[in-house]
Amino acid sequence: MYGTKLTLKLNIDSIANAKVYAAKHKTSLSSLVENFFTTLTSSEDSTTSQFTYSPIVQELSGIISAPEDFDYKEDYIKYIEDKYE
Repeated sequence: MYGTKLTLKLNIDSIANAKVYAAKHKTSLSSLVENFFTTLTSSEDSTTSQFTYSPIVQELSGIISAPEDFDYKEDYIKYIEDKYE
């Protein structure tokens, strides 16, 4: 059933932002919506190799590296304690 038309009522700002995003990433709104629906409805037990990360997640992936035993909660607690001293 490829090519079936779908009408959606969305906030005008959301549409404008989506158009800018689509143009920036050289894709169409239809492709964005189709990829969203595909991701949303994919089965939970599918393998991660079938999952496609959004371009921004792919871009940010690997920027930060930390040791395997890094305790994020402990680091956050220390940050909060220092902030409110």
